[in-house]
Amino acid sequence: MRVGIGYDSHRLEAGRRLVLGGVEIEHEVGLEGHSDADVLTHAVIDALLGAAGAGDIGALFPDDEDRWRDADSIDLLRTVVGTIAGRIVNIDATVVCERPRLGSHRAEMERVLAEATSARVSVKATTNEGMGWIGRGEGIACIAVASVESE
Repeated sequence: MRVGIGYDSHRLEAGRRLVLGGVEIEHEVGLEGHSDADVLTHAVIDALLGAAGAGDIGALFPDDEDRWRDADSIDLLRTVVGTIAGRIVNIDATVVCERPRLGSHRAEMERVLAEATSARVSVKATTNEGMGWIGRGEGIACIAVASVESE
């Protein structure tokens, strides 16, 4: 069994859509980034790459390449899943943001991520209790852990 940890964060920006775990969430601002800036899916990708000992998301999908501009992160995740040797057993992720409240979106995020990875997925959400850049509503972060059973 191998375990990997992933982390991602992005600034919130007006005029962008908010996508988390492949689910578009109605909100007045979205996440800034080269792709769709889906911090949840990006953290999951890095956790899987860590478990596989295969680098990180920036090495596979560089943000200075136009072909990844506005990319759907679930498509990127599916690409990474296709490179994993072994069975993805479990993914556990925590999204950290003050707003929006994510409780009503958790089941859909888990479903989309589970469908893309064929694994058990748990998504949790918490706030930063008003502290720091996340607490001020300047961005969203996510940390994820993935376990992969070696072949």
